[in-house]
Amino acid sequence: MTLPQRVVLILLALSLIAGIATGGQLYYRLSYFWGLLFFGSWVWSWFALRGVRVERSARTLRAQVGQVFEERFEIINDSRLFRLWLEVRNESALPESGGSQVLTLMGGRQRRIYWSQTLLTHRGVFPLGPTVLASGDLFGLFPVSRSIPAHDTLLVYPMMADIRAFPNPAGLLPGGEALRRRTHQVTPNASGVREYAPGDPLNRIHWQSTARRNRLIVKEFELDPLAEIWIFLDAERFGQASLPYTPQQFNVLHYWRQQTKVSLPPSTEEYSVSIAASLARHFIRRGRAVGLVSAGRHQTLLSPDRGGRQLGKILEALSLSRAEGELPLRAMVETQAKHIPRGSTVILISPTVQAEFGFVVEYLLRRGVRPLAVLLDTASFGGLSGSGMLAEKVRAIGVPVRLIECGANLEAALTEGYREKLKV
Repeated sequence: MTLPQRVVLILLALSLIAGIATGGQLYYRLSYFWGLLFFGSWVWSWFALRGVRVERSARTLRAQVGQVFEERFEIINDSRLFRLWLEVRNESALPESGGSQVLTLMGGRQRRIYWSQTLLTHRGVFPLGPTVLASGDLFGLFPVSRSIPAHDTLLVYPMMADIRAFPNPAGLLPGGEALRRRTHQVTPNASGVREYAPGDPLNRIHWQSTARRNRLIVKEFELDPLAEIWIFLDAERFGQASLPYTPQQFNVLHYWRQQTKVSLPPSTEEYSVSIAASLARHFIRRGRAVGLVSAGRHQTLLSPDRGGRQLGKILEALSLSRAEGELPLRAMVETQAKHIPRGSTVILISPTVQAEFGFVVEYLLRRGVRPLAVLLDTASFGGLSGSGMLAEKVRAIGVPVRLIECGANLEAALTEGYREKLKV
């Protein structure tokens, strides 16, 4: 029993006792008033949320850090009863999520619609709910609420930098032979024809064969001889570093007016994930086949492929990636290197300062694989020093290296490093 309820019951009891003791009509009338107030408020609250429902919908369930997520709330009163006030509370785990609002004077058979906007500052998967619908009587004696579970989830991709230039190794064909692997994509290598199947695009129809056979015939293609690109993300929990971080406070209107950019948390994990996502998008946009290998909280192995669907798979895996793995980078590379064709490119993204990173690079070179290294300066993230010396050792082998410091502009750091290499 709440404090206001106890107060009303005490006043009711005192009025009854005073009426019985003195016989005064005033005390009996006060007793009637407190009794009607108590039981009337209970009846009001019992009907407060009857026939009221909330519907949430979003334009998209996939977004990226730095974007504004818009969600539509619709409160529907299916009853004929008048609603004095309704409170909608959005209890989603999405940081700084909006949508909580108080509605007043809602008539019967009426609906209210409003939009909420949330600036996305963290990657991951967030349920859009639960949603709590609260109301009560006029005097707040019997507050009532109903929790509506989440029906949808929002997948927030990591922040990506727009890389203008990066080492783009040429293809290498083992023995000068083409890659005999069929693909659903259109490439310069046509391998044959087959009969049309429902769903085949019209631009794959081979009209000469169609005219000769008097039925639809489509072309089949093979992968073009471009080197595959493998991104190895070091998600071992040992060696990660981070600085104290206070989440940024944004006002959506201020964000739209000032075009404020969301900054990455000062941790090697977030920078590594953002770099991996940026490089994957960079190469897939250029028609390259990109794969991802990571051993964090969950093992991730995505074979190289092209197209937006592959980019979506990589971004989804990176959104859920957590640097809590036990497998070191060297073991991960040695396990997967035997499955990587000669001439492929391997991009190593790691915050390590261990000398064995150089052995990993040499091991890839001996297997005929072309490594690229992206090292995070762990000292700038509050970790151990030695990233600069390690970068120099790897660069001395003839392998391109990018050294990323905390607070660096990823677009400039990854692009300018390539320009410096061209000048040399």
